[in-house]
Amino acid sequence: MLSRFRGFVAVCVAALLAASAALRAHEIPNDVTLQMFVKPDGGKLRVLVRVPLAAMRDMDYPSPQRGSGLLDISKADSTLKDAGTLWIADDLEVYEEGTRLAYPTVTAVKASLPSDRSFTSYDEAVAHLSGPRLPDDTQFQWSQGLLDVMFEYPIQSEQSHFSVRPKVDRLGIRTVTVLRFLPPGGAVRAFELLGDPGVVRLDPRWSQAALQFVKLGFDHILDGTDHLLFLFCLVIPFRKFRSLVAIVTSFTVAHSITLIASAYSFAPDALWFPPLIETLIATSIVYMALENIVSPQLKRRWLITFGFGLVHGFGFSFALRQTLQFAGTHLLTSLLSFNIGVELGQLLVLVVFIPALGLLFRYVVAERMGTILMSAIVAHTAWHWVTDRYATLKQYPITWPAMDAFFWMWVLRAAMVIVAAVGLYWLIFGVLKPRGEIEKRESAVRNPKSAV
Repeated sequence: MLSRFRGFVAVCVAALLAASAALRAHEIPNDVTLQMFVKPDGGKLRVLVRVPLAAMRDMDYPSPQRGSGLLDISKADSTLKDAGTLWIADDLEVYEEGTRLAYPTVTAVKASLPSDRSFTSYDEAVAHLSGPRLPDDTQFQWSQGLLDVMFEYPIQSEQSHFSVRPKVDRLGIRTVTVLRFLPPGGAVRAFELLGDPGVVRLDPRWSQAALQFVKLGFDHILDGTDHLLFLFCLVIPFRKFRSLVAIVTSFTVAHSITLIASAYSFAPDALWFPPLIETLIATSIVYMALENIVSPQLKRRWLITFGFGLVHGFGFSFALRQTLQFAGTHLLTSLLSFNIGVELGQLLVLVVFIPALGLLFRYVVAERMGTILMSAIVAHTAWHWVTDRYATLKQYPITWPAMDAFFWMWVLRAAMVIVAAVGLYWLIFGVLKPRGEIEKRESAVRNPKSAV
């Protein structure tokens, strides 16, 4: 009886060990980086992919010794090809002019050591895949190795517009695709895609880029709590569209200047700069709220809004850093389209805020008391943001740059941005606005009854 019990326990332990080993073998990796080159060449589109073998689970890799974790290089070609088709080709959608291409042909497949650096460039990767495989006696741990695959898609023309959708998020808990597109006769365009990014246009038309960035700008202004609170502070004391046009215009012009300047590398790239801008944005909200409580003045607010708009423009640029990769060759068009989207979002906010505040001040609370109460709540919230963001800013030491040629070049760039900002402000509020006021006075003189 005792011997039977011991046998039963031994079987259970063996089963548990086997189950745990199987679970480890099928474990999903935490971080997976997939490298990809895409190049149209004549009548074919060539796609080179490198991915860790550990991300390709449930494959029966041949081994010279059972349970050793080694890969038998001499017998692995068929299994490696199956892994490439099941885990990559099946989940890689490629489009030419919006039409999905047929299933690709696997023209080369190879197991590579982790130390291999052939995917630093397209030509090196092609030469590596076209060369001989590793020696058969290589001690190759498949769980630590890499799989390199070359796919070819038949296409109509290398001048077509191509799109891809890498649905490779099942390779790992966090999957990053580093994609480099090599258009014929053009510079390499790099993309960094997280998980399943949807359809990515590798060479978008200007209209496609513009539409995408208008949507990004519209969504960003509605998702940004700090920008919404800033607009809310602008609206509270001045609820007439005519009064707000100049204020919102000055804000739009100002953030457009710094957004474009940052996109063209006219802004500092130091680690302390983003937390500094975030702190200043929160400070701008506090200031606007306190000014509403004390004595809001329309004329002075144009200038203050313009200055704070320059700061908010840098904040917009941080949100665009990852998405500018989708602009293709239409960088300026994309930036202007993003600004249009921001402006549309601001107009929608004004359309909602102004009537709501009018009803509130008419039926719920007196205007002055309501302005003070709401501004105090906003100031309290923004002050907590200031302290939190300043605590983050203090973690980055701000050091004076060396007075070298690069420093003076940056000073020159900053001076150009300041001159452009001052010039636009003078044009709008020093030339155009006074001219409009003169025309109004002349019209009032000619038609005194209409002025009354």
